Amino acid sequence: MRSAGASPVSAVEKAQADLERIRELKSRISGMERTRLASRAVPTLPAFASLLPGGALQAGGIYSVAGSMTLLMGLLSAASASGAWGGVVGVPEFGAEAASRFGIELARLVLVREPGDAWLPVTAALADALAIVVARPGARVSDAEAAKLAARLRQRGAVLISFGSLWPGSEAVLAVTGSRWSGMGRGHGYPRERLVTVRSEVRGGRARVAQLRVPGVAAPLDGVAEARPETSVPALRLERVS
Repeated sequence: MRSAGASPVSAVEKAQADLERIRELKSRISGMERTRLASRAVPTLPAFASLLPGGALQAGGIYSVAGSMTLLMGLLSAASASGAWGGVVGVPEFGAEAASRFGIELARLVLVREPGDAWLPVTAALADALAIVVARPGARVSDAEAAKLAARLRQRGAVLISFGSLWPGSEAVLAVTGSRWSGMGRGHGYPRERLVTVRSEVRGGRARVAQLRVPGVAAPLDGVAEARPETSVPALRLERVS
């Protein structure tokens, strides 16, 4: 029943005004959702875009790196350079000098080189306060422990990178499957550029492969002695080749 004094025209105008308010509200909600989704992406070097689900590390996600210090530092570098705090647990060979050349800010890096049997609670504690945490598991992780830490990471919005060991439920497992240096002649010269082939096993998806370039000398060589022909070493940057 139409109220007294109301006209068909005014009723239409009111409906149009209500519809416009609904559209405006939906637009604002959509914008908030896009912002929230975008904010879940942790700053990540473009070189890793084709290797990671969503093109970047995601807040609350867990990733595994199969023993390559180059990949590990590359994954940390963009987040650290953007102002994020990071932590490294149980990786005593993680070199501060090499990390600095990758753009990792040492003033915002917490190193726990020898956590012993306390590596898991130390990792969980750091995840409460830091944006990205690297941990080398000191023992097998049970399904219950993995689920508990995963829930904690999602709640805090922190990223976990398991180094040297596959973590249950990893979003992606990255490994260097090939490596080649350039710049060396027959018995002379210094390694100037390293090309690494990286394979990413993505959870619930097909494996991805990309070739990355590590320009500059004295890069982490994953067990090979560093070459130091120059006093001043330029910053290292991972770049995707193919």
